[in-house]
Amino acid sequence: MTQAQHELVFTRHIAAPRAAVWRCWTEPELLKQWFTPRPWTTPVVETDLRAGGASYFLFRGPNGEEFPNRGVYLEVVPQQRLVFTDAYVEAWVPSAEPFMTAIVTLADASGGTHYEARVRHWTEAAMKRHEDMGFHAGWGKAADQLEEVAKRVAAG
Repeated sequence: MTQAQHELVFTRHIAAPRAAVWRCWTEPELLKQWFTPRPWTTPVVETDLRAGGASYFLFRGPNGEEFPNRGVYLEVVPQQRLVFTDAYVEAWVPSAEPFMTAIVTLADASGGTHYEARVRHWTEAAMKRHEDMGFHAGWGKAADQLEEVAKRVAAG
């Protein structure tokens, strides 16, 4: 897949089965364990995992700052693809300030899962802001945490 305009891409090999990685991306109690890079936390996760279903994530910083994030799932292909956006807050109600659409794909790979996240932004400025916020480092740290949780899930 070629890179779209205003897109940031993150790929990683996750040393856990795809089914476990999928569960970590789709089950609220598992998402809470890895989704934001520590020392940040995600104490509240609500998902309606279907095309058009709403999501709500609350990110909490180490100093108590909170950032609520509402969005909508655009596509859900079990254990393969998850597409979500903050362009809508629920039931196709537009958000006040859309920032991104994420496309997460999972595929079997030797000894684990090929994990790719493509994050498309509405503008070049939004993409640059996300990059300056530490997109690659943040998604990398979150992927490390995802791998830890997925290994535990796979081990039962």
